[in-house]
Amino acid sequence: MKPADQKIYLASKSPRRRELLRHIGIDFELLLSEKEVDESVLPGESPLDYVARVTRDKLNSAQHTMILRQLPHRPILSADTTVVIDQLILGKPADNDEAVQMITRLSGRTHQVLTSIAVGLTMGVETEVWQVTQQSDVSFAELGTETIQAYCNTLEPYDKAGAYGIQGLASMFVSNIVGSHSGIMGLPLFETAQLLQKAGVRIL
Repeated sequence: MKPADQKIYLASKSPRRRELLRHIGIDFELLLSEKEVDESVLPGESPLDYVARVTRDKLNSAQHTMILRQLPHRPILSADTTVVIDQLILGKPADNDEAVQMITRLSGRTHQVLTSIAVGLTMGVETEVWQVTQQSDVSFAELGTETIQAYCNTLEPYDKAGAYGIQGLASMFVSNIVGSHSGIMGLPLFETAQLLQKAGVRIL
């Protein structure tokens, strides 16, 4: 069933996701839950399972907020991005030392960026959810210790998984990408457009 209007809710604080949605002309309104989603990794949880679960939890929390506030029912988009190397999940660094450790681990190697997106649409008592996880392989050049320290002395690493953003200074470190540039930024636009269209949102 098609919603009454074309606006969606975005359940994300990320300015990069807002920028990417505007890039493809999606009209959205932020819908953030008062309750923070627990983003800690469960024992034995794989990176793929982790990123998909956190994304679904964000969606469920936003859906609960929409119903609680008696807001108009619209499609809700949630997403989560994680950086993985050697099956180890790299979250947001807590301090300079942790940022240096992360970038040093990524230096001269190929890692994975996983972005899971989910779109939920509640119509009456029924809720339908579409979800997909996109993976990109990102290769870093060999980085010297002075370069790593200089980068980690900037503000850039500290609000980003894996201590870097591909749209910023760290773009100079990336020697090769196999996958989705927008997915590495936090929202793979090809997959996002597909899911939104399934929820009845007209893209073009």
